[in-house]
Amino acid sequence: MTRLLVAGVGNIFLGDDAFGPEVIRALEQRPLPPEVQVRDFGIRGMDLAYTLLDGWPVVVLVDAAVRGERPGTLSLVEPELPDGRPAAPPEAHGMDPAKVLALAAHLGDEPLPRVLVLACEPGELPRGDEDIAPGLSAPVREAVGRAVEALHALAPALLADPRTTPALARPEESAAPAPPGRPPTATTGAQDR
Repeated sequence: MTRLLVAGVGNIFLGDDAFGPEVIRALEQRPLPPEVQVRDFGIRGMDLAYTLLDGWPVVVLVDAAVRGERPGTLSLVEPELPDGRPAAPPEAHGMDPAKVLALAAHLGDEPLPRVLVLACEPGELPRGDEDIAPGLSAPVREAVGRAVEALHALAPALLADPRTTPALARPEESAAPAPPGRPPTATTGAQDR
């Protein structure tokens, strides 16, 4: 039987970076099928790295990511997976998905699972000198519900065929999928989540 991991990542104290954890919280009201494990990893990069080695055929990371779109725009991205060369470990209190994938590739003997990122374009991320910026911006808060809907569409398709790449519901979010290898991390001062 195919299994699927949906992993929310992000820092709840850094504005729109809390998108992943907020989507996971919203899924408590609309659970996914029992074959789908839903977990909020927050900023626990080491925990996620080891979980990626648990034999999942496919994993969906839910995260805020700067991609140059309108705030609140959802994108489904398939990042290029690292080749297993040693990488700098993620920070104890940070979550940079690229570093986590590199660490997992280095730690494991088996290939990594297929990884998709359900990314939301943030509207507000704290600047380098801000420590805390709680709460989602209005467009990202509105995108939480659309992300839950997207996951309810993605999960059955990925359980049926982990190699499929389902389109997102809104045409402007699905028309031009991002190429593999485009890093799904923010390019502002909030890169390490």
